[in-house]
Amino acid sequence: MIHHYPADRRYRVNHGWLQSQFSFSFAEYYDPLNMGFGPLRVLNDDVVAPGTGFGMHPHRNMEIITFVLKGELEHRDDLGNIEIMRPGIIQKMTAGRGIRHSEVNPSTSESVELLQLWIEPSTLQLDPGYEMVTYDVEQICNQLHPVVSHQNQVGEGHIHQDTTLYLCNLDADQEIEYTLESERRAFLFVIDGTLQINEEPIVNRRDSLRIFDESAITIKALQQSKILFIDLP
Repeated sequence: MIHHYPADRRYRVNHGWLQSQFSFSFAEYYDPLNMGFGPLRVLNDDVVAPGTGFGMHPHRNMEIITFVLKGELEHRDDLGNIEIMRPGIIQKMTAGRGIRHSEVNPSTSESVELLQLWIEPSTLQLDPGYEMVTYDVEQICNQLHPVVSHQNQVGEGHIHQDTTLYLCNLDADQEIEYTLESERRAFLFVIDGTLQINEEPIVNRRDSLRIFDESAITIKALQQSKILFIDLP
């Protein structure tokens, strides 16, 4: 089965300094029928105004993954890490038994656009951890390239859950196929572009699909597209 969630169905907030769209229940948005998809608990699509951001705040028992799509985001945490995130860099935090961090747009003139995902770990009360992973455009061209997983592979961020996150830049009229193992599910988020999945209705920029009880998945780009694809238990 493939359930299509158009971008305009997401919950939207506008705090002036922050514009955000939530794929799942988060903060003031609560829908008991939309609390996550498997261990994927949060996918927020944020735009942060220049010189603003999230001050130091705590997290516990969550794997937190951040993709900067445009601009820069400065990260600081109580483990002593200070980093600037840009497109092509992925940040992964294991909050574990507790971590505090801040996320601020250091620019005085440009907004930063980012996606942040929270994934529930398979083990609680882990040691807090942090890592940055880089990738280049060639690695994700017309193929699903793993960028975060539980496999401890070189070049991939490591999370404590049986989940793999892939990125792909898919050229117009190109197709890729993916085999979903039994009792697995998949979440597809269209970062940009227009796609058709298994000859289902067309999905557009910022739409998402929740896929289960499907073994073969064919992804066709109807125009140049960028995809986040997640294989989940």
